[in-house]
Amino acid sequence: MIAYIARRIAFLVPTWLGVTLLAFFLSTFAGGDPARNYFLRTRGRQPSPRELVIVRERFDLDKPLPERYLTWLGGAVRGDLGDSFSTGRPVTQELLRRFPATLELAAAGTVVAVVLAIPVGVLAALRRNSILDQLTRGGAMFGASIPPFWLALLLIILFSVQLQLLPSAGRGGLDHLILPALALGLGEAAIIARLTRSSLLEILREDYVMTARAKGISERRVIARHALRNALGPVVTEIGLVFGYLLGQAAIVEIIFVWPGVGRLAVEAIGQRDYNMIQGFVVFAGTVYILISLAVDLVYLWLDPRVTLVRQARPAAS
Repeated sequence: MIAYIARRIAFLVPTWLGVTLLAFFLSTFAGGDPARNYFLRTRGRQPSPRELVIVRERFDLDKPLPERYLTWLGGAVRGDLGDSFSTGRPVTQELLRRFPATLELAAAGTVVAVVLAIPVGVLAALRRNSILDQLTRGGAMFGASIPPFWLALLLIILFSVQLQLLPSAGRGGLDHLILPALALGLGEAAIIARLTRSSLLEILREDYVMTARAKGISERRVIARHALRNALGPVVTEIGLVFGYLLGQAAIVEIIFVWPGVGRLAVEAIGQRDYNMIQGFVVFAGTVYILISLAVDLVYLWLDPRVTLVRQARPAAS
């Protein structure tokens, strides 16, 4: 187990370094002068040449690009992503302050997707080619094609404007969470439902399921103990990836519902040309996604003991 985890981490390190390269250089080559923008935002006037030099020195903008990247990378490894050009406060502090709101929203969206998708997928598999199965497949394709922002606007119009049942903005109690969670989770529910159906159908054709049925075991027990657990392996993997995806892709929904998460913070940083914040958000979201991928691999290993932990030796050439 330890060797497996160490090998997975070794594979993920190059991915993380690629994320840092992408975040740093894309934001660096964007247009605008971050030093001038910072001075204008904080002082309300154009900086003098001397003041511009001081600001550039403060944010290390006067150093060569490779040196800036290596310095920034060393700080990122220690959890220091620099200071925000907008507020002057540490980027890591700003992200951690907003992250609980995004975590709450992504978790709620994932719960919505799982609660809706798995029962529907199981029923569609057990009643293959029935009306329910046809509706499930059609609804899954339709749900997967709906953009979250469009669904969010429809939910606001229906439940907030027309019915006046739920609030349309802000973070508060459970009533504030329902609409953004539905906007995030419904599209992902369609994908998970289709995967659950196809995975369970494949397992139901396995010999050990046929054998269990031939022994006279009840259908409910065959499904619950023999088929469903093995079918849930790829589904759990997809659920973990959906959770990581929602953590990094909730920005539009956060903007629409005025949800104070890291996605909204990143969108605001783009408008303010806060390059340190943009870089920090990309690295932060990438790191969280990588850690979730590692956790998903371990859960999949627990669900399916057939997964080998060590690479089998190749047979010797004759």
